Amino acid sequence: MRFLFSLFLSFFTVYTLSSHSSFAQKIDLDVGEQVFSQNCAACHAGGNNSVNPIKSLKFDDLDKYGKSSIETIKYQVENGFGPMPAFAGRLSDEEIFCVAHFVLSQAKNNTW
Repeated sequence: MRFLFSLFLSFFTVYTLSSHSSFAQKIDLDVGEQVFSQNCAACHAGGNNSVNPIKSLKFDDLDKYGKSSIETIKYQVENGFGPMPAFAGRLSDEEIFCVAHFVLSQAKNNTW
């Protein structure tokens, strides 16, 4: 009986991990860059902010305003804030995921 339980638990664990790994999205910075160019660059060219210059996409500014994680960047993109429009419904979850990674990568690597 223990053997069957152990076997079941092993299969369940493998299934759970494999299904979660297929759910996990692939980070594609090229897709993120393309989404950024098409949807964000008008206001955020070069990591700047043409509407509110003190809130750029440079890492120090992102960190200062509590936007220096993938989760907070995704939230901002999905929901917008102030003059920034919400992109949920316009962009897919994958596109939002990729653009958030692109923004944070550019900011952390200071490659704007």
